[in-house]
Amino acid sequence: MPTWEYLTTPLMIHNTAAILNNWGSDGWELVQVVTGPEGGLVAYMKRPIVAATVAGA
Repeated sequence: MPTWEYLTTPLMIHNTAAILNNWGSDGWELVQVVTGPEGGLVAYMKRPIVAATVAGA
């Protein structure tokens, strides 16, 4: 069963695609965008945690 790590990041409305593309190139998948507590947009991201390879396995 996969395990995940999570990230939240603010989104600037004039640069949303560039921000999401940057995180996506690092393997992050957008889960949801919500309005933050101060009114801006916040992106919730996730990506699978890659298990460390054990030598000789």
